[in-house]
Amino acid sequence: MTEPRTAIVTGSSKRVGRAIAESLLRDGWTVLAHVHDAGDPVPQGAVKAVADLRDPSCADAIFAASVGLAPVRLLINNAARFAWDGFGEFSADEFDAHMAVNLRAPALLIDQFARRHTSGDALIINILDAKLSAPNPDYLSYTLSKGGLATLTELAARALAPQGIRVNGIAPALMLQSSGQTAENFDRMHRSNPLGRGVDPAHVADAIRFLVEAPTTTGQTITIDSGHRFLGLGRDVQFLEAE
Repeated sequence: MTEPRTAIVTGSSKRVGRAIAESLLRDGWTVLAHVHDAGDPVPQGAVKAVADLRDPSCADAIFAASVGLAPVRLLINNAARFAWDGFGEFSADEFDAHMAVNLRAPALLIDQFARRHTSGDALIINILDAKLSAPNPDYLSYTLSKGGLATLTELAARALAPQGIRVNGIAPALMLQSSGQTAENFDRMHRSNPLGRGVDPAHVADAIRFLVEAPTTTGQTITIDSGHRFLGLGRDVQFLEAE
């Protein structure tokens, strides 16, 4: 029987984060589900942690909510800001906001995780983006922040291995309709890849389950995109139909 253990999942209120939290609950984890606002829902059976990831004290608040729970053995940095800017429309405010949520907060949480970890196998998973394998300049600040998170994954894996902490990334392609994307575009582009198979949150949950059971895997990124990167597209998928 697996000993009691806690997983922290950021951005657990909806979309992919909620699916991840629900999968971990089914697998027997105690789940500390991070949300932005106290009124945000979490999956049934999860413990809620409220924190604004733009706040430098966010890691302290999230880990404070783990007091009294089983030892934290898994951290999934899933929450992300995804808003438009690009060359010619670059926004310093968006750059700062993306870096705070998508890069600084994961770094703070990883550091807190490492400080608190004592012994045994532990795992950190950063949710990246398959577009890093074939980058385009759309959503510039978002892409830069995810590139930074990929570098953080490598650096943390190297630094924390002596503590028994593994650090890996999962980089999925388009899974759910994005804000600003039409339903028609999503339906058409979701399966527009060499395998003709759309990626969905269950595939991310499967990759998480694999990494949990792979005690010698660290510093790796699993790209889940049905070969979409092979197309080498020059724009984000939601802009392609017009071209």
